[in-house]
Parts: sequence; C-alpha cells; structure tokens
Amino acid sequence: MSIQDIIEGKRQWRAHVARVKALPPDYRIVYQEMQKYLFKVGPVDLTDGHLLPGIVDFFEEGVAAGKGVTELIGTDVAAFCDDLIKDSRTYAEIYQESIRDKPGADEK
Repeated sequence: MSIQDIIEGKRQWRAHVARVKALPPDYRIVYQEMQKYLFKVGPVDLTDGHLLPGIVDFFEEGVAAGKGVTELIGTDVAAFCDDLIKDSRTYAEIYQESIRDKPGADEK
C-alpha cells in the first residue's frame, strides 16, 4: 500500500463521516450503533467493501422520502445488520472456529 493509497483512503473516510454527520440525529444514532455492531462481529471484508457507504445511501434515501429510521430497518438493529451480512464470513465465526479448533477444547 502506497502513501497515495493511504491518503486516498483517509479522504474517502472523511467524506463518509461527513455524510453520516449530515444525517438527522435519529439516523445518525442508529448508524453509529450499526457501525459498532458491524465492526465487532461484522464481515471480514467490511473495510474493503461498500457496506457502510451503502447503509448511508439507504439512509439518505429514507430521509429524502420522509421516513423514520425505524420504518426502514425496524426496531432491532442487530437483526437488521445480521441480515445484511448473512452471506459473509464474519470475525465472530473466525473466533468461534479458533476456540473450537484449540487442542483440548473438546476435553472439557
């Protein structure tokens, strides 16, 4: 990864954060909760993909349509996130596999 790639990545992230900050407060709160959840258990390719910008796109469309955030995603943020990443390999799965594959894990 070159310096230019790092600079470009930072530029893109700052633009993304600015879009999030422009959302109404209820959308922003839900987005931040989704982001925390996805960073914790989310897909391995989260930082390489378009998931987070896609969520912001979806939220911006909801705002433009005059919908509340719960009309778009429901009341269970984790369930909505799980549905988004259902076909992706997650860090949580990798962690579970590492525990299961440790020597002596079956002896307890």
